Amino acid sequence: MNLQRIATVAWKEWRETIRDRMFVLLAFLLPILWMFVFGYGLVQDVEDIPFGVVDRDQSSLSRDYLYRFFESRYFSFQGYLSSEKDADALLQSGKVRVVILVPEKFEERLRRGQSVGIQTLIDGTFPLRTDIIKGYVIAINSAFSAERLSAYLSRRQGIPVEQAETQTHPIRTEVRYLYNEEVRSTWSMVPALVMFTLMVSSPLLTALGIVREKETGSIYNIYSSTVTRFEFLAGKLLPYVVISSVNAGLLWIIATQWFAVPFKGSLPFFLAASVIFVLSSTGIGLLVSLLVRTQIAALVITMVLSMLPTILFSGLIVPVSSLSRGSQIQAHLFPGMYYTNIVRGTFLKGVGAEVLWMDVLALAFYAIILRSIGYRLFTKRPSS
Repeated sequence: MNLQRIATVAWKEWRETIRDRMFVLLAFLLPILWMFVFGYGLVQDVEDIPFGVVDRDQSSLSRDYLYRFFESRYFSFQGYLSSEKDADALLQSGKVRVVILVPEKFEERLRRGQSVGIQTLIDGTFPLRTDIIKGYVIAINSAFSAERLSAYLSRRQGIPVEQAETQTHPIRTEVRYLYNEEVRSTWSMVPALVMFTLMVSSPLLTALGIVREKETGSIYNIYSSTVTRFEFLAGKLLPYVVISSVNAGLLWIIATQWFAVPFKGSLPFFLAASVIFVLSSTGIGLLVSLLVRTQIAALVITMVLSMLPTILFSGLIVPVSSLSRGSQIQAHLFPGMYYTNIVRGTFLKGVGAEVLWMDVLALAFYAIILRSIGYRLFTKRPSS
């Protein structure tokens, strides 16, 4: 191994990279663009839900009940409706997602101690959002019912309202959210987007860079040179490893400064783990580049191999533990899952190598295996 020849190949690759403006934009601008697009586009918080009201009772108690929805940050009041026909029209058009229908004699029945059914119409187009909205409605309704019951016992038994609340709720649930105290989806999603961006951009840059040699014919210069296979591959991959490692740092800055995601872990450990992940992801691009001859083919195959498994099996959107048994096995076959554990662990939990060493070891294993396969597949003898 000659370090001088590796440096020469790496410098040549760097010069060709910065000479191509489109490639420079692909290398540095595209990862940042993806971070912003997906960072704002994959927000899973369900808030400011537009809703309308059909209040047939028009009583003080019905207004008190509806006031809970008006003041909730999860709902956005769009106005009163005159009939169910208007409600159906607004739901179909998407102008509202929820319509609450308060029946006649709402207050009268409650004061008599009778139960009252309040119909809630929810747009079920998106099941996940529908379930969340249903949970919000049930929580507000339960809180109102509990207050009514406590007030009734207070009047009936002549005891303070606080004591009545204790009798109606002898067991209270106290929930503490750890690691993501404000339960923001951005805090969970943005760190995972660091993984997604590097997992897609790193193999893509590597594959296009090496295949470019085949399309221009400059690869034949390597065939006839004294540069060994190892020296060529090491020098060829080095610029892309450096570029992707720099992008990892830039994405960390965007996550912490722009999206205000707290970083509780060790920055040196995060950067070191990111470099190992880049080594494994560029290995995927190396394998693709050795199997195809054109940049278009490299682009399509790399996007399919890197993007689809990353979205489905890395824990980006759906936790791996929630996947089926077969899907969990597939998740362990791709490096994205391991790096997702690392970025979320370092950002939100503040853990380091003492907890995440198995994930780092798995990434290192991938990097070694992929480069070994690439070394075996690459030959200095041109294929016919």
